Amino acid sequence: MQEISSRWLLRMLPWVQVKGGTYRVNRRLSYAVGDGRVSFTTVGAQVKVVPPELCELPLLRDFEDLGVLGALADRFTQAEYAPGDVIVEAGRPADQVHLIAHGKVNKLGTGKYGDRIVLGVLADGEYFGDQSLTKLGSTWDVTVKAVTSCIVMSMSRAAFDEVVGQSEQLRDHVRRFQANPVPPQNKHGEAAIEISAGHLGEAQLPGTFVDYELSPREYELSVAQTVLQVHTRVADLYNEPMNQIEQQLRLTIEALKERQEHELINHREFGLLHNADLKQRIHTRSGPPTPDDLDELLSRRRSSHLFLAHPQAIAAFGRECTRRGLYPQGVEINGSTVPAWRGVPLLPCNKIPVSPNRTTSILVMRLGEAEQGVIGLHQTGLPDEYQPSLSVRFMGINDKAILSYLVSAYYSAAVLVPDALGVLENVELGH
Repeated sequence: MQEISSRWLLRMLPWVQVKGGTYRVNRRLSYAVGDGRVSFTTVGAQVKVVPPELCELPLLRDFEDLGVLGALADRFTQAEYAPGDVIVEAGRPADQVHLIAHGKVNKLGTGKYGDRIVLGVLADGEYFGDQSLTKLGSTWDVTVKAVTSCIVMSMSRAAFDEVVGQSEQLRDHVRRFQANPVPPQNKHGEAAIEISAGHLGEAQLPGTFVDYELSPREYELSVAQTVLQVHTRVADLYNEPMNQIEQQLRLTIEALKERQEHELINHREFGLLHNADLKQRIHTRSGPPTPDDLDELLSRRRSSHLFLAHPQAIAAFGRECTRRGLYPQGVEINGSTVPAWRGVPLLPCNKIPVSPNRTTSILVMRLGEAEQGVIGLHQTGLPDEYQPSLSVRFMGINDKAILSYLVSAYYSAAVLVPDALGVLENVELGH
């Protein structure tokens, strides 16, 4: 059966027993808002902002008047930039918000010794300059330069003020946004825990409590099922030298496991690609996956247990290492030697999709419930359990002498804290 793969994700995930089919994840309250991505529509070469998507900007979060949002969307103008073009320059007046409809840009700053350094990478759907809409007299503190061909939608502060002047509801919303102080929070946007340290004498100690999300997420177990059908003639006459029912059941379970891993990666509700926090998604610096890109992924979490990548992405990373004269040492897992970077295994997974233009993603994760990482969810002790959280039930024989078995697998995955999972996006595979 050529469909069978190594299924490293299923093998490496620590599986947690779920009672009642639901697992609750309690997280500290987060005040981080406006960290989403804006969507666009295209008609020919013309790009337009989807009005409700403007609520991803912190200033417009929770603003619900679609008419006013439509008026704001109409104020955005389209501009195209070639690779190397400067979109904004540090020190110049900041009086526009820019939305990246297509392409990739670098945020450039000046290093300690005057050299130019890359501070960050922005791409499709991301934005910059939104604070300039409310801060008069501000200047750009970074230079933004196009890495690829870019389509950028921009709106000036004057255009924004024009709409504010026409809408009392928007005017009140902006006034409330400016008046409400930002609650105390840590660098991750979580509600701060007040602590005093290094004091002398009888200092007044701060009182504090840990503030949790009011509506914690609950993960329900998903199911993959199929009905295995075997004719009684096959089961009666052809059980030597191999038991036909056992062999067909084995292949059915293999296919079910392949689908299970696919869902753990790609399902829109609990799949890892769709559950990575937006702040943990980064873009490649140049296109193909480089050691610098993987170092950036590793630097965003306190520990990393494995990378997960399409085999072609691993090959592309190997080419980049060879180009730099680097030959990373592999590591041994369960008796198999696998590629690694910085001692973190780089495991293949052909369930990670490759787009028509040959781009893909690389995941990195911390594992385990005790480590506040990524965990697999299942429930053992099922009726007619054949393997943990997988049952095989005999459904009977129909009037055509067909044996039927219901094969069911129950599973899900949970990301306990945002920095447990990171994704390197838009990885170019090259040739």
